[in-house]
Amino acid sequence: MSDVLERLRAELGVRVRTDAESRDAHRRDRWVLEELHDLEGRPPARPLAVVFAESTEDVASVLRICRQTRTPVVPFGGGSGVCGGIHVQKDSVVVSTRAMQGLVEIDRRDLVASFRAGTLGIDAEQRLQREGLTIGLWPQSIELSTVGGWVATRASGQFSTAYGSIEDLVFALEAVLPDGRVIRTRQTPRASAGPDLRQIFIGSEGTLGIVTEVSFSLRPLPEARRGQTQIFEDFASGLEAIRSFMAAGWRPPVVRLYDEAETRRNFGDACPEGNALLLLHEGPAVAVEVELPAVAALCEAAGARPGAAAVVDDWLDHRNQVPGFRGFLEKGIVLDTIEVAATWGRVADLYERVTRSISELPGVLAATAHSSHSYRSGTNLYFTFAVRPTDRAEMEGVYLECWRRTLRETLACGGGIAHHHGIGRVRREALTSELGASGVALLRTLKRALDPDGLLNPGVLLPDAPEPP
Repeated sequence: MSDVLERLRAELGVRVRTDAESRDAHRRDRWVLEELHDLEGRPPARPLAVVFAESTEDVASVLRICRQTRTPVVPFGGGSGVCGGIHVQKDSVVVSTRAMQGLVEIDRRDLVASFRAGTLGIDAEQRLQREGLTIGLWPQSIELSTVGGWVATRASGQFSTAYGSIEDLVFALEAVLPDGRVIRTRQTPRASAGPDLRQIFIGSEGTLGIVTEVSFSLRPLPEARRGQTQIFEDFASGLEAIRSFMAAGWRPPVVRLYDEAETRRNFGDACPEGNALLLLHEGPAVAVEVELPAVAALCEAAGARPGAAAVVDDWLDHRNQVPGFRGFLEKGIVLDTIEVAATWGRVADLYERVTRSISELPGVLAATAHSSHSYRSGTNLYFTFAVRPTDRAEMEGVYLECWRRTLRETLACGGGIAHHHGIGRVRREALTSELGASGVALLRTLKRALDPDGLLNPGVLLPDAPEPP
């Protein structure tokens, strides 16, 4: 291990940190189970070193040296992941991209801007808004996550129903392959030049390369914005209303349907009963004036009654507050959110099956859901669970059981096990059920071709390989 440190320091100097503070800060992401392990005095190991890369060349140097010395490498952006995408071993080198930040270039005519991968989402968005432009991707973690992390985890955002998710907004990217080679895709509005190489890295969770620069296709800031709230007697009616206006071609950027328990928990006296659907309409003023009443009429046809529009304004004011779990864990409560997706014909059944299955566990305090990203052919469900087991020693087991039940029911309904938080470690053993054995084998083949020694972010995304016969 001294050899890799010597070589890294010789090439990168003070950018290589081995102090305890730097190593402690880069051991893990925000996965609840890691937070519980910390609380119980079982944190992950410290990495061997943290390299604060300042350029694509720095990243390439680290990957070349680590490949030659067979040293595992863990990419680290904002550390805001919640699925165990970062968990280092003591012999690992962490590559932080946070020093690689800022705008590279902007073209207002072509509506394209490029940012270095370590740029925080909020910094990129605020820089563009000074030009009257926006990316249109607003994850709740926008103040914590980096644009490179958005690509690596296949992120989505609160305005996705109209503007799309990261795969719809990335115009081009630059990445460093595990052997240190650099690849840059061409900036063109569409291509039929073989498979789209951007897709190798979008959702790869740092296992196939490290993203170093991202170019986005932009849009002007909206001329007008108006919100409305619709209240439904039951969750299924709200889902049907969303299906109807999505099928009709209406695309409000924000479409959020909360079940009755979440409506009460999030909006209190403003929505004392029922299932609240929050809608935000924005764009050219004339389009907003047409879309809002048309969507309201379809909601009314599905049984809705109007709610207070101010609820949408309140949500906008607080939407980026990321909850902390430590206080709950200290009280013996395990909790988390799990986002999945399903087609319209399956989603209502999925909601009932998951909430019922989790509610059967002893000590359940909450088993609720909301929908926050919709499409012509289906929608997502964002489940929340909270359980207080009678014995604190059972917290981890109960936590994993909630996940198992949710993923099991999702797969049984024909749904997708991950909508926008990625696979990490918490979902990886279910990936074969999602992609099929042939799909996982294809990913393993790609991984072996690019990273034959399995050094880049080991233990993430891919399930453990079966033992040979």
